[in-house]
Amino acid sequence: MAIAAAITLPLTTPSRRFLASASANPIRFSSPLTAQPKYLKIAAGRGTQCPNFRICAASSMRIEAPEKGSPDSFLDRKESDILHFVKYHGLGNDFILVDNRDTTEPKVSPDQAVKLCDRNFGIGADGVIFAMPGVNGTDYTMRIFNSDGSEPEMCGNGIRCLAKFIAELENSRGKQSFTIHTGAGLIVPEIQEDGKVRVDMGEPILKATDVPTKLPPNKDQSVVKARLDVDGSAWNVTCVSMGNPHCVTFGTSQSQDLQVDELNLSDIGPKFEHHVMFPARTNTEFVQVFSPTHLKMRVWERGAGATLACGTGACAVVVAAVLEDRAARRCTVDLPGGPLDIEWSEKDNHIYMTGPAEVVFYGSVPL
Repeated sequence: MAIAAAITLPLTTPSRRFLASASANPIRFSSPLTAQPKYLKIAAGRGTQCPNFRICAASSMRIEAPEKGSPDSFLDRKESDILHFVKYHGLGNDFILVDNRDTTEPKVSPDQAVKLCDRNFGIGADGVIFAMPGVNGTDYTMRIFNSDGSEPEMCGNGIRCLAKFIAELENSRGKQSFTIHTGAGLIVPEIQEDGKVRVDMGEPILKATDVPTKLPPNKDQSVVKARLDVDGSAWNVTCVSMGNPHCVTFGTSQSQDLQVDELNLSDIGPKFEHHVMFPARTNTEFVQVFSPTHLKMRVWERGAGATLACGTGACAVVVAAVLEDRAARRCTVDLPGGPLDIEWSEKDNHIYMTGPAEVVFYGSVPL
C-alpha cells in the first residue's frame, strides 16, 4: 500500500466544515506573526513508491478555508480509492478515525492499519478506529485495529476520541451522549459542556477465567495481589478485565513502593504481555501510589507497546487499588500524557472515566 497524504493541522477548535477539500487550494493562514505557512515533506512507505505528506502549519490562532473550492465537507468526500480520516488523541494515545457508517466491514485491513500506524513510514498512530453502524439498537459500533494489526475488544482513550468524532460527523454541539456497541459490550460516552468526555465503562470483570488469566484465584474467584514470576522477580499482581485483560502491579515482593519512572518498560512490558499465564496476552499497568486519591501509572499495551495513556488501564488500576486497599473509589490517575478522573461507583458497580479527546489533523490517503 503506497501512502501519500495531504494533511492539515487545525490550530483552532475544529468543526466539520473545517476543510473544504483535501486536494484543492492550500489552506490560507492569517496571523499577526506570519502570513506564510511552512511545509514539511516526510518520506513514507516501506517497500513502496516514495510518497509524501504535506503538513501545513504556522504560528496562527485563526485558520480560514480557501475562498475558492468545493463547498462539500471534507468528511463527505467519497472517492473509492481514497481514505479520508481525522487523527485524534486522548492524552497522547493517538488514533486514526475513519467514517465507516456506510458499511459493516472496516475500510482498512489489519495489514493496512499496520502501515498507516507506522510512525516513520505511515501516518503514525496507536490504532485505527472505525465508526460503524450500530447493532441491537445502539447508535454506533466501534471497531479498532492496533498498530500491530490485532483487534482489541475496546479502548478507553479511543472511545473518547470516537465520541468527539461522531459529534463532528453529526455536526452537533454541546452536551450529548451516544450508545456504542464494542467487543467489550455496551459503552456510553457523554460529551460534557467543557468538551471532556465522561464514559460509562460498565462493570469490571474480576473472575479469573473471564479476565482471562491462568493464575489461580486467591480471593473468591478473583486474582488479587497474587504472585507472578517475571524475569527472575516475584511481582504482586491483580487481574482485572474492562472488556480487555489487564494485569496491574504495585511492585514486587521485595519492593512494594514502585517507582514507575525508573522502569525499563520496553524490556519488562513484553514479558508480561506474552506471559504464559495470560492466554489472550495482557495489558500491564505499573502503578505508584501518591495518596489514596492520587495514583501514577505507566502502561504496556497489548498490541501497541508503551503508550502515553490507556483509559481502560486507568480504570483497571483504580479497581486493583481498591481491591488491595491502597486507594479510594475515586482517583486522579496520572499517565505520561496527562491525568484521567476515574470513579468506581458503589451505587451501580460501574466505572466512570472522564478525560479529554482532541483533534490532531485531517488527512487523506490512497489505499
